[in-house]
This record gives sequence, C-alpha cells and structure tokens, in this order.
Amino acid sequence: MQKLSLKNSIIAVLVLLILVLIGMHHHQRTHFNQNVSINRVAVGGLTAKQAYDKVRQTKRTSKVYVNQKLVYTGATTSSGFTPADQKKISAALQRQYTFFPSHKRVNLLVEPAKLDKSALGDINTAVNNRVQQLNAGRTAPRDAYAVYQNGQVKVIPAVKGTQYSDQGLTKTVSREFVNGTIHLKPRFITPLAANSPTVQNEKRQLSKLQHRSVTYRVQNKNYHFTTPEVITKATYQNGHYHFTTDQVKGQIARINAHQATLGKSFKYKTADGKTITTTNAGTYGWKISSRQAGQTLAAALAANQKQVDAKNDLYGKGYSHLGTGYANTSNYGLGNTYVAVSLAKQHAWFYKNGKCVLSTDIVSGTNNAGNRTPKGVWYIMYQQTPSVLRGLNDDGSKYASKVQYWSPFTLSGCGFHDASWRTDWSKRAYKETGGGSHGCINMHPENAGIAFHALSKGEPVIIY
Repeated sequence: MQKLSLKNSIIAVLVLLILVLIGMHHHQRTHFNQNVSINRVAVGGLTAKQAYDKVRQTKRTSKVYVNQKLVYTGATTSSGFTPADQKKISAALQRQYTFFPSHKRVNLLVEPAKLDKSALGDINTAVNNRVQQLNAGRTAPRDAYAVYQNGQVKVIPAVKGTQYSDQGLTKTVSREFVNGTIHLKPRFITPLAANSPTVQNEKRQLSKLQHRSVTYRVQNKNYHFTTPEVITKATYQNGHYHFTTDQVKGQIARINAHQATLGKSFKYKTADGKTITTTNAGTYGWKISSRQAGQTLAAALAANQKQVDAKNDLYGKGYSHLGTGYANTSNYGLGNTYVAVSLAKQHAWFYKNGKCVLSTDIVSGTNNAGNRTPKGVWYIMYQQTPSVLRGLNDDGSKYASKVQYWSPFTLSGCGFHDASWRTDWSKRAYKETGGGSHGCINMHPENAGIAFHALSKGEPVIIY
C-alpha cells in the first residue's frame, strides 16, 4: 500500500507539473514578458489586445539626443496605430516569446500604418548640424594612401582624428523614429587603413608606372621620355590617376626653344629674293604648354602608350589660344600658303601651295602711331562676307563701313577688305595725313574677292 501511495504521489506531482507548464506556456504565448516595451511603451504582462490598446492610446513626441544633448523636439501627435496594426502587435508578441518568463529588457519596434514621418527631414538636419558643431575645432583623420614619388611607390599611413562621423545616423533615425525618443551616439571617423584593399589597389596601379617610357612627337622630331623624367608625383584614387609633372618642364622648355614659333621672329624670303627677319610682335605661331604636355605624357605612361603627338598640347596668342602653324615645317615655319605685305612697296602677294595666285597693290594704315599697320607675322582669324566695319575716326566720330569681303588678322581690328569708297590708290597715300586706312589693308574691289577666296582661317599674314 505504501508503494502504491508513493507512486500515486509522483504521478500527481508530474500531472501538476505538466499542468503548470501548460499554463505557463499558454501565459507566455498570450502575454508579453515583464520588461518588454513597444516603441518605448511598456507592455509587460499584457495581452496582444491590451498592448495594442495601450500603444494606440499613447501620444508620441519626437525627441532626439546626440551625445545626450537634446537637438530636436517635435510636436505631440497621435500614435498612428489603426485596427489593421493589431496583427503587427500579435507578431511582436510571438517574436519576444520565451518558454520560461524572462526579465530581459526588450524594446520592440512596430511601425504604425499611419505614422506621421514628416519630421524626419528636420530631425536629420538637426542631427547633422549638431555633428558639425561637435566637429568644430576637432582634427580630421587622414586616410592612408599610396603615392609614386622619386621613382618609388610607397604607402603613407593613416592618421587618426577626433572628428565624429554622421555615417549611419540617418538610417538609425529612420529605424528608431517609431520610438519617439532617440539617443544617438556618433562614432569617430575611421580613416582608411594602409592594409585596406583600396590602398593596396592604389599601390598596384601606381607600380605599373615604373619602368615605362613614351615617345613624344613634335612635328617631325621624336623625344624619348621615361616615367621619372615626366612624373614628379602621382596618386591613384577612385579609378583615376592624378599627376604632378613639374619634372618635365625643363625638357619642354628646351623643345620650345628649339622648335616653337610663338613670340619669335621669322625669316622670310621676299618676292624680290631678299631674306628678311620679321619682328616678333605678331600672334602667329605655337608653343607647347609644359603643364598640358606633362599630363599628356603621364596619361600615355599610365596607359602604356608608346607614342603621343604634341598637337593637343599647344597654345597661342590672339584670336586662337590653340596655336597656329604647327603643321607648317617648311619655309621657316610659315609653310607654302600665306600672304605677305610690304608696307614700303604698298603691295601684297597671296600664295597658295607655293604658287602666287594674286599680286596686287594695296593701301595700308596711315603712317602714324594711331593707325599704322603693325609689322610682324599674324594670322587670319576668321572670314566674313558681307560685313560692316565699325570704329572711331581720328576726330572721335564713329564710322560704320559696309564691305563685301572681310578677313581680320589682329584683335585691334586690322584685316583685309575691299574699299569701294577709296579714290587715292597711290603708293604714297598711306604717308599722307588721313590718306591711309585705320590699320587695315585696303584692296581694290576687283581684287578683294580673289584675295578673300585665296585666304583661309589660320593662314600666316607677314607684314614687313
């Protein structure tokens, strides 16, 4: 009998325990754990329906703190919960379920269907402003980076700073906005480390520059450059090289001294067989920009290109800043298509491919300081037919003269044009007071059209 009584007692205890467990399981499945909250609203011990009623009835006010400092307070609004959100509360109940009661503090985020998010923009602005205020006077970090310098590639290590990062704060605000109160703790900006994949890739790309060379073609001459002769310093960031090319300046200066024509006098063999030297006052000619040439050569080295031409690295004066006459290697750099004007003989010769297509008398600018046609080698800036020439007479009055053909060669307004109004075509007209032009080359109307069509943009104009 005693054994039976003991057995019955054990069974009774087991049954009671099972009942307790079943009851506990049912309670855990239907009630939130003690220290659980939804959107910072305590719902511990409540059923899903009770929790829904409580969070729905609780007004919300947005308060945002950055490093414990309040930076934003919004207006008090309704919770935004609707009957459709009851399923979300039930789902939250299941997420926090534990078989045994738990006292762990848990805040569940449940976004109401009609949550008013209009304040998010103002909140993010306030947060970013606060981060900027915190960073005032703080030291910015410096990323590690690779650099090519003095023929070698090395990695410059990162330097830590004391500035805060705003990275991720917007995302946190968006995620925790349902809480009403948000506490943000920005982290220090982490610089890019020397062993990072980014910096190691920079190192690999810069190492490719070593032991390379390129040929620089300047008209009909070749110049050989190696990487150390071009690149003073190079970095590689965001998929692009960045070059400092001071190293190449000396060699480009020597090439310019030997071949460039801009700002130099020209030798010219006149129609009567005499070789003269022009003044260097004109705008015709070209010169290599050492800055542009350095970038061209460095880019070629980076691409492992074996030869590049200087034609894209030129500059000039006057109307065109790209230089003129680079393609002309004959006739002292003037080529075989040009126009020559003798002020002393008041005559012009128009050459096309080495052949004189027009030889004609002209009248140049009156031989005084204000109107004298400038000597030197210039170039045709553009051509226009018909045109109206405008300017000031010697007495200050304005003039507007219609012409059929206009080909200017100086920025001051000198050019070739027909002069139907002119009656004095003598070779002394330009020496008489008011007898010449305002600096232009006046042409007989019957010859002006031939001259216009013989000329072309960029063509040299030799005034001597």
